Amino acid sequence: MSDAPLLSVRNITKRFGGRIACHAVDFDLWPGEVLGIVGESGSGKTTLLNCIAGKLKPDAGSVFYDGTDVHGLSEARRRFLARTEWGFVNQDARDGLRMGVSAGANIGERLMAVGARHYGTIRQTASDWLERVEIDLDRLDDRPTTFSGGMRQRLQIARNLVSSPRLVFMDEPTGGLDVSVQARILDLLRSLVDRFHLSAVLVTHDLGVARLLTHRLMVMQGGEVIEHGLTDQVLDDPQHAYTQMLVASILPV
Repeated sequence: MSDAPLLSVRNITKRFGGRIACHAVDFDLWPGEVLGIVGESGSGKTTLLNCIAGKLKPDAGSVFYDGTDVHGLSEARRRFLARTEWGFVNQDARDGLRMGVSAGANIGERLMAVGARHYGTIRQTASDWLERVEIDLDRLDDRPTTFSGGMRQRLQIARNLVSSPRLVFMDEPTGGLDVSVQARILDLLRSLVDRFHLSAVLVTHDLGVARLLTHRLMVMQGGEVIEHGLTDQVLDDPQHAYTQMLVASILPV
């Protein structure tokens, strides 16, 4: 493991009017580590993720990526970072894809952001990634509007990972999908995270997903982190009453 964290989050606080969405959140993320953020709807986990990923400006606190203050970057530099060294997998793949262009073009855009210019190479790499995420190659020139929900999610994953990002944010990546489709997406994500030694921050309400994909877990309630530790320790021996309630109500006995 590296001597320095890839991501350092310090005192992140965000309010919407009089409501505190997240309050004084701190953590470090190390290279190759997957951190899960869990909690019920309204706990603040997605707001926290958006603050970390630069999609929302926090009211207080700092986010350091590889030693650089993310919120101190220009908008152009942040957008470039999001297209190259970072990925963001949305719950609804339509929010992370360009629905009006082909599957190949969705993947190719990320390649061009990191300097690829040769059409043949871009097309071949896009084809390779379609295979990797189990989409038939004859769909390369089809638009995502013709894809099923599970295929769109797999395409969104390919679009995000083709640029070899160092850090991926995932917001309920299996939410809203049928159970059988969820299982395929989870297997895919787990294999890709391991294969490419990705660092990731995963937001989910599903503790089964958290157990399968994450190394460490933060539990949020009312905008605050109320428990934090290794995933198996938190789920097998929860200390906080709220975490105990989550485990009892969601995980099978």
